[in-house]
Amino acid sequence: MLLVIDIGNTNIEAGLYDGDLLTKKFRISSDTSRTTDEYSMTFATIFDINSIKKEDIDGVIISSVVPKLSHAVPKMCERFLHIDPIIVGAGTKTGLNIKYYNPKEVGADRIVSSVSCKENYGYPAIIVDIGTAITFDYLDEEGSYHGGAIAPGIQIAADALFLRTSKLPRVELEESKTVIGKSTIEAMKSGLVNGYVGLIDGIIEKMLEELAKEKSQVKIISTGGFSSLLASKSKYIELSDTDLILKGLKSIYEKNV
Repeated sequence: MLLVIDIGNTNIEAGLYDGDLLTKKFRISSDTSRTTDEYSMTFATIFDINSIKKEDIDGVIISSVVPKLSHAVPKMCERFLHIDPIIVGAGTKTGLNIKYYNPKEVGADRIVSSVSCKENYGYPAIIVDIGTAITFDYLDEEGSYHGGAIAPGIQIAADALFLRTSKLPRVELEESKTVIGKSTIEAMKSGLVNGYVGLIDGIIEKMLEELAKEKSQVKIISTGGFSSLLASKSKYIELSDTDLILKGLKSIYEKNV
């Protein structure tokens, strides 16, 4: 079986593939203070709860945007699973033609999701990853990667409202029933959710204008932890696939083994 691990700024998402079937998924916080031994204990507990035998895992691939964890988690794989994982980075075969000024600057998550989109949904496409940050990536008619845009995510904005104002409370990020909130909490939820839908649609609209393309000519796909909250309200996003990066990791692993 193949273990795929995506290390994000807020969470580490992992999945277990048995052949082409994603059989298990689990998520833990991206805690940079944890040691390799602590991550080994965490994964051992998760494996035990899910009745996963570490002896059944014969491959691991990791993508990471958190430098401090780009050592601890791979070392955990070596110690706990006795497997030297593939780390997505410079020199990894992806099959993606990257037309970025400096390809080494592109985050591993953006590369992996683009590979997954290219192989599972086609192109041209815009991929919107709605996580701690919101990234927008464009694949052209030949499936080449051109980059896109990066914006702060909705959780960052919610935390800023709480930390940088004297009277506003911390709120749960959930759908706002009305745009005109009749309480402080309702107003904050409205501003965050509707504001970020506007941000997402606004950037997509500008990208389409710059590309001189109609909405119908470009597939627009979302992924990420807050995709389910925001994507359904977008007038441009066609579908949401929260497993997009896990699928991409599996594909890249197969290219490199």
